[in-house]
Amino acid sequence: MLAIFHKAFAHPPDELNSPASYKGAKKPKVPEETLREFLSHHPDNTFSMSFGEAAVLAYVRPERHFSFRPRLFCAIDDIYCLFLGTLNNLCSLNKQYGLTKGTDEAMFVIEAYKTLRDRGPYPADQVVKGLDGSFAFVVYDSKVGTVFAALGSDGGVKLYWGIAADGSVVISDDLDVIKEGCAKSFAPFPTGCMFHSEGGLMSFEHPMNKLKAMPRVDSEGVMCGANFKVDKYTRVNSIPRVGSQANWMEWEQH
Repeated sequence: MLAIFHKAFAHPPDELNSPASYKGAKKPKVPEETLREFLSHHPDNTFSMSFGEAAVLAYVRPERHFSFRPRLFCAIDDIYCLFLGTLNNLCSLNKQYGLTKGTDEAMFVIEAYKTLRDRGPYPADQVVKGLDGSFAFVVYDSKVGTVFAALGSDGGVKLYWGIAADGSVVISDDLDVIKEGCAKSFAPFPTGCMFHSEGGLMSFEHPMNKLKAMPRVDSEGVMCGANFKVDKYTRVNSIPRVGSQANWMEWEQH
């Protein structure tokens, strides 16, 4: 999968952007070039959508109906979800949310997002922590222009993110596309974490602990986009809670 969001509303961590990206022979690309690169990797079974200058989503259709690492794409009420992997407790989650048995993982994530966005009763970290399985997802709410992404804690699914030439944030499971599109300004998306365009990056496993950026050096000895780790010794002063409808995952750190 591939998701690209304009810097004006995505607000990725500053530490992802490495100055080394603009000093070497290989420089970051603009989103249009990265999209073409991704489509060229999968010329026969790729679907993509553009939302003006705000966002681009691209999805590779599975070659078989059943696969070891399923890929799903779904759109409901102008909310779009790219989902990789599986949820082991999907049936119980569907019952909990009053959804039908035919609701797949991408559909469920959208419904869970809608519940949280519309002032649901639970903090977002508790909802994501309740997902059991190997998974990664990206949600784009085109009505309010927000981005929500998360990666499971077991490491069964890989996800990467980086910064394009125009400052846009790029998220993909295709490491080669990320390297080509973001040069040195990329890193693995941290496991057990979620990112919201307004609330930023946080651990859903340890929501009371801050995340710290860890310097990352590549095989050439060049500083790249940072890794993010839970800081066991630094805690936030308030529990993450649901905010307003347009800013439903605003976790305050007073």
